[in-house]
Amino acid sequence: MKAMEDHKDDLILILAGYHKEMDNFLQTNPGLRSRFPIHIEFQDYSHNELIEIADQMCTNRQYQLSPQARLALLCRLNEPIIRANSNFGNARTVRNLIEKAFRLQAVRLVKKNTLSKQDLMLLEPSDLPEVET
Repeated sequence: MKAMEDHKDDLILILAGYHKEMDNFLQTNPGLRSRFPIHIEFQDYSHNELIEIADQMCTNRQYQLSPQARLALLCRLNEPIIRANSNFGNARTVRNLIEKAFRLQAVRLVKKNTLSKQDLMLLEPSDLPEVET
């Protein structure tokens, strides 16, 4: 805190985290909360935004979600176990699901004798992992 005070004209400090944990952190020192007077709370992404994020991740790596895989992803995001998890980081959860889907798709395709370009690019529902607790 001394360094923050000594360099206050030359320093911008941004803290980010979950609301409850940030609140607990700011209460650890009586002068801390007053040094961070601006608080911005971001809402979780909507399901449509999460699907857009997944689509963008796939496009960036030249993959695409089949319509059935898109529906399966939506179902995964609606699973109560995800919403009940206090550490649910919704875009992070989508990133983890899609990255694991890339790996599961590769394992699935190893078992095929012949592959088309479409096979290599298309993620199917079976490629989407189960939600981890």
